Amino acid sequence: MVSSLRTHLLAVLLAGGLAAPVRAEAGKALAPIPAATLALMHAKGTTAAAPVLFRAYKKESEIEVWKRAASGRFVHVKTFPICRWSGQLGPKKKTGDRQTPEGFYTVARRQMNPNSSYYLSFDVGYPNAYDRAHGSTGSAVMVHGVCSSMGCFAMTDAVVGEIYAIAREAFAGGQAAFQFQSYPFRMTAQNMARHRTDPNIDFWRQLKAGSDRFEALGEEPVVSVVAGRYSFAPDKDPAREARVAAYRADEEAKIAQAVEYGSAAVRTTYSDGGQHAFWAAFAAKGGSLGEVSRPEALAYAGQEVVVIPARPRPLPVAEAVWSRWVGPELRLAFARSAHLSQAPDTRFAPLLTAYADSLPRLVRAELTQAPSRLPIGEEPALAAEAGRLAHR
Repeated sequence: MVSSLRTHLLAVLLAGGLAAPVRAEAGKALAPIPAATLALMHAKGTTAAAPVLFRAYKKESEIEVWKRAASGRFVHVKTFPICRWSGQLGPKKKTGDRQTPEGFYTVARRQMNPNSSYYLSFDVGYPNAYDRAHGSTGSAVMVHGVCSSMGCFAMTDAVVGEIYAIAREAFAGGQAAFQFQSYPFRMTAQNMARHRTDPNIDFWRQLKAGSDRFEALGEEPVVSVVAGRYSFAPDKDPAREARVAAYRADEEAKIAQAVEYGSAAVRTTYSDGGQHAFWAAFAAKGGSLGEVSRPEALAYAGQEVVVIPARPRPLPVAEAVWSRWVGPELRLAFARSAHLSQAPDTRFAPLLTAYADSLPRLVRAELTQAPSRLPIGEEPALAAEAGRLAHR
């Protein structure tokens, strides 16, 4: 549901004027939420004053807006394309590394900047407790306007204007602070399986634990840091906590199954961050994005290096086929005779030792002949034929 709505919303960005340049007028920080976005909120059972939560995905270059509905659950309202982020997948570690951070961050009203040099902005709250526990340095990591990034989420002026208005109205409605979740990619089981050999996989598993909790309950996870690792407070309701456990177990099973079925393992690399395809297409059609940081690096964004090649899963044999192989009217059906209850016949020892090689040839031989019922008394002749085929 989210993916289909996301596609629609991205398609209407141009129609809504979000790609158009915006003048830095004095009232920019007080601009209203567009009517179309208010209508989306209403359709989802939420309001402009309801609490908000943002989720960012670097590989997909998107920021999602989630609002708390009357049911108490957060619902997805809208997705915005990121014009520019920088660095690689993985956490930010030090000042000047150009890394856009990953983790769970808190944004209070004081972190909103109506006088930003990049039109409008808010500080995501890097470094948080996790970052500090690992000695990470840096500051002033923003969601801001324009299309230039040195570790920030650059959205263009018009897009950040709407994001800013959405956050502002949530504060006006009484929300003390909102959560900003930043991920390397969508935390699906398939993505986790594909990136299982990445050096950051242990860190990403911690992020997935928080993401899964949000997906299972639709509520903002209560985040802390224990012994240098992200920790998420369990729900007070045992039934709800059981729902989280079941969701987590299902995701782990999907990851294990993907690996078992031969999913490739990859490393996704960047020259210096990425850009959503929407903005690339807009620029290719002559649209102006203003200053774009390191545009030459975008040609090398999201390159996948295969660490473990995919192993194709053998196709299952259709029931209509294997039922013919063992049907009573076919020569292979001698295995279904009463002799199954007796000790193995030594006449078939050479055939059994070459089972993996001989069985396909027996099947081919059988399927090239017209079906005929084989009386039990003719089994010695079949054994001779089987021996001959097995030693070709």
